[in-house]
Amino acid sequence: MKKVISFVVTGILTLSVMAQQPNQKQITQTAGRDALGTFAPEFARANDDILFGEVWNRQDELSLHDRSIITVLSLMASGITDSSLTYHLQNAKANGVTREEMAEAITHAAFYVGWPKAWAVFRMAKDVWPTDIQTREEFQMSTPYPIGEPNTAYAKYFIGNSYLAPMASESGAPVNVTFEPGCRNNWHVHHNANQVLICVAGRGWYQEEGKEPVELKPGVTVVIPEGVKHWHGAARNSWMQHLTYNANAGKNATNEWLEPVTDEEYNKLK
Repeated sequence: MKKVISFVVTGILTLSVMAQQPNQKQITQTAGRDALGTFAPEFARANDDILFGEVWNRQDELSLHDRSIITVLSLMASGITDSSLTYHLQNAKANGVTREEMAEAITHAAFYVGWPKAWAVFRMAKDVWPTDIQTREEFQMSTPYPIGEPNTAYAKYFIGNSYLAPMASESGAPVNVTFEPGCRNNWHVHHNANQVLICVAGRGWYQEEGKEPVELKPGVTVVIPEGVKHWHGAARNSWMQHLTYNANAGKNATNEWLEPVTDEEYNKLK
């Protein structure tokens, strides 16, 4: 896998975006020409058309999420803690970088670029991430799978809001389910089918009756045997997205919905 590292020093930026894939934005930049179009036209062109028009838009090679982290750490390494860093911290948040990810990235870089620089960036980052809960738009930028539409048909079996984005489900393909922070479904049982959960984004929980809960993070796969009472949902402070499908489904496969997961049960989890 090819890795690209860019060192970027820019001023305050003005971006306009056009939606493409769920976690991509087509970036068009005019800040260079707006500020320096007559004074330094070649620099303005390079800033707007090459740096942002080409490099930032190579999102198939490196996502906006990852480019944002690299840019913040590049500015940190250079000792730049002015308004341009504030902008790129805000841009990182908008591009789906979580508070936990940014804190870990700054901590890691501190050992290589200097402790005082990390302190300076942390002071600014705390203002950008006053909470660790992402908005729907921020979470969408952290996952290539669409959040989808409100899960109104099954809302009565959920606490909180969930969303569905079927992936050709009529042919047996997985269904993409997204849970907002704190959302979970009721205890339930699958009859004549095993359910498979594949967590692809965020963080959540899966629990079988009488057993310890299993933390769901990207890459965690759970196979739920037929007839096992269980529930699954997001963590209190995080969205969670998983793909799900039925395996070994027999005739008349059904889903039996049971009682809600109580706040007392749920709040024991972190």
